Parts: sequence; structure tokens; C-alpha cells
Amino acid sequence: MSTDTSLAASLWLGLDIGGTKIAGGIVEFPAATLLAFDRVPTLPARSAQEILNDCLALASKLIRKAAAPVRGIGVGLPELVDLSGNITSCETLPWQGFDLRRAFLHLAPTIIEADVRAAAFAEAHFGAGRPFGTFGYLTVGTGISACLVQNGIPYAGARGNALSLGSSVLAENSDGDFVLEAYASGSALVTRYNAISKTHLDAGQAVLAALQAGDVIARQVVESAADAMGLGIALYVNVLDPSAMIVGGGLGSANGVYWERAVASARARIYAENARDLPILHAALGANAGIIGAAALARKTIGDE
Repeated sequence: MSTDTSLAASLWLGLDIGGTKIAGGIVEFPAATLLAFDRVPTLPARSAQEILNDCLALASKLIRKAAAPVRGIGVGLPELVDLSGNITSCETLPWQGFDLRRAFLHLAPTIIEADVRAAAFAEAHFGAGRPFGTFGYLTVGTGISACLVQNGIPYAGARGNALSLGSSVLAENSDGDFVLEAYASGSALVTRYNAISKTHLDAGQAVLAALQAGDVIARQVVESAADAMGLGIALYVNVLDPSAMIVGGGLGSANGVYWERAVASARARIYAENARDLPILHAALGANAGIIGAAALARKTIGDE
């Protein structure tokens, strides 16, 4: 995808539908400028139709705000999405087997993609991934997903399932299966903290804030989660040998104890000596990577003519 700003500008809508929020924005290309932004809570325990209604309302609101016609819509979501844009899991959102693309077609041509691949695509073309021919993208937020990017293209695998690092069983222990996402994600920080502390928190960022305020339980939870996150990063590097690792998502974008300890843990566990000092970087586009990437993939797929 060209980033030549001499090309005619066009507007595209990106939606980043997560377990916590539905975020959307109007993105102007070729510069990938976010012109308008809005968000609403997902409330994922609701029915499929209720969540869809909020997504459509947000998309319609943003399209009405656009200064020119919106050429198309890209929708990223935290589920398995196959190579044809079909949703093949329902871990977070109740849309497995539902033709989500068709629900948006009355607004504009639409594509559906896994959120981690959308964010990775944005970082490859407009963010921290630009210097690297091959890099691993890791998103750490409500959940954890990963994506390998080669020459600007996120690798989806044979069936669209090449993103499940955080959901895979890494070990068995006395408490059952050890799953990285259930231990080191933002939602896991909350669950683990609330299971120990008398003070109940409702977000991973709140656990990080409690650590900064001197909460001993928060420090214990965050440090152990960061150590586990480092194990996951190292495993990814050991298996795929990328030029760099780029980490996004709400928790992955945070500095401080979680980030510093996760990076140190990863470097200690990377097997090859010549890979231990590879760049491990924050995503440059931050929380907007999913929106920009979804819009950019819609532009790439639908065409900018």
C-alpha cells in the first residue's frame, strides 16, 4: 500500500470491536489520518443483535460526520476469522457463523478481519513495523493475540487461525491448564487481583495504578503476569525468529513495571544469543492501530479507485 500523500485523498471507516469497547473512526488515506473518532462500551453479555445495533449506530454516526463519501468499512474483531471473512469462533462476541459483512453493506462495502491482523497491518504500513521486513505483532488488552507480518502482509495461516498464542495451553499445573491470556492479559490482572484483595477493581489499568500507589497485591499480580508475558514473547521469537516484536493493546502500550519486566523476562528466555537483543517496541499507533488497520485493509481489499 502506498503512503504517497500526492495521491488523491479518500475516506474509509474502521471499526475495532473488542470485549470492552466498540471504537470507530474515519480515516483519510493515503496518509492514514484519523479524522473522527467515537466509542461506546461493548457490554458483551448482551445479545448478538444488541451489540450489532450499537456497532451499526456508531458506524452510521461517523459516516454522517464525514466531510466526503466513505468508500468502505473495515471491521476488526477479537475472534477467529477465516480467509473469506467468516467468523469461526465466539469466545468474546456471539457472532460465529453470522454474516456480519452483510449487516453493514447498506452503509458501504465492508470487509471483516481479525483485530490483531488489522492492527498489525496498520503498524506495518504506518507505524513501528515500517523498518522491518518481518516482525511479530502482539496485542495485550482484554485478551492476547499475536500475528506474524512478512513484507507488510499479516500471516493468517491456512484457515485464518494463526493468532492464538494467548489462548493456547502452554503448560499444565496443579490448577489445570496454564493459558497465557488467563494469566497475563488485562482482564486476567483484574480477575487475579480481585481473587486476593479485599478491594475490587474493574480494569487492568486500575491494577497498574494500584501498583504505583504501593499496593503489594497489585505488584505481585503484575510482576507475575509480566514474567508470563515475557515467556510468551520469547516463545514467539524462538519459533518464528522475527526481526522485531511490536506490542500493542491497552496493557501492551503501558510503560512501567509490566512492560519493563515483560521485556526483561522475554530476553532471558530467548534461546538464540543473536536474537536476544532484537527490538521489542510499543506499537506506534497505540489504541488507534485497530481502527486504522481495519480501514486500511478495507481500502486494500475493496480498492481506492
